[in-house]
Amino acid sequence: MKGIAILGATGSVGESTLDVVARHPARFRVVALGAQRNAARLAEQALRFRPEVAALADPDAARELAATLARAGSVTRVVAGDEAMAGIATLPGVDYVMAAIVGAAGLPSTLAAARAGKRVLLANKESLVMAGPLLMRAVAQGGAQLIPIDSEHNAIFQCLPHHAGARSGVRRVVLTASGGPFRSHTREALERVTPKEACAHPVWSMGRKISIDSATLMNKGLEFIEACHLFGLAPDQVDVVLHPQSVVHSLVEYDDGSMLAQLGAPDMRTPIACALAWPDRIASGVEFLDLASVARLDFGRPDLERFPCLALGQAAARAGGLMPAVVNAANEVAVAGFLAGRLNFTGIPEVIESVMAKATTGPIGTIDDVLGADREARALAGEAVA
Repeated sequence: MKGIAILGATGSVGESTLDVVARHPARFRVVALGAQRNAARLAEQALRFRPEVAALADPDAARELAATLARAGSVTRVVAGDEAMAGIATLPGVDYVMAAIVGAAGLPSTLAAARAGKRVLLANKESLVMAGPLLMRAVAQGGAQLIPIDSEHNAIFQCLPHHAGARSGVRRVVLTASGGPFRSHTREALERVTPKEACAHPVWSMGRKISIDSATLMNKGLEFIEACHLFGLAPDQVDVVLHPQSVVHSLVEYDDGSMLAQLGAPDMRTPIACALAWPDRIASGVEFLDLASVARLDFGRPDLERFPCLALGQAAARAGGLMPAVVNAANEVAVAGFLAGRLNFTGIPEVIESVMAKATTGPIGTIDDVLGADREARALAGEAVA
């Protein structure tokens, strides 16, 4: 039986992970649960799955959680603070770590899990975007195993060969993008988009920040950077196509002309089950794909003029070093500004581009370099939003 720590347990990926785990009680055991501040939901999860430890980054929320669990007679130990996440990611009884904390906040615990030699189920794309070289080095040095949870990268993972030397035959990978809810909008219509409209993804059920990233195509820009690190590819070996049905999750093209694709219903439980059981396959609870009902698969090129966030992500991948961390930080601040009504939809890429032009960049030496670039970019983005 494998012990699991789920970081970001109260988010959509965390909830989906618990759903898959609950279907296989003889195979998996929840050792630890962690979240940012949702004490009420984490209490419900802790009472159902009875982990040894529950962590909340917010100390006030942790006190609320401890009181709730004590009243219920739970023996789950409650810990608090940002360092608590790294602590539960490195517990001796934990074999697998679901890294699903959204944003830069997930970086320290993801790095800790990699250094501790865990199987890291990576749903926190920002860890690779901000500090790809550091994370991949930590994976190698710690003897960890990194399996991506993003549906696109998990699809590539499934389509790649995993025996020594086989990657030499890979020509490129192709990331698919649904195009979000505004793929047919004009530039003028995009300027009037509201947060409510942007959060209403036509296919996937996701959190607010990720939904906005999908609508701007920044999600694909960040995934472009992530793919380069995950699979050891140069930027010119990664391509992006629009695929509104979200049935083909990504593709791998080989030197002999073959192209392999992974297909499935748009449900995060499929990549989660893949990563939990790899190299085996287990039931995930996902509805099986009916190709006759799908009927057709459409593909097209993204419009980088209407959706410049994708181009900004690609430019950051080519620049390398600290630039991806700058783009990630600026995007988080710009998205928060949009959600708060302080910035219009088309202002998001404008803020990011202005920060890219002003921020200090260079090679990544240590985690302090990354965190410094993150702080500077957030300050610059805050000024731009204001």
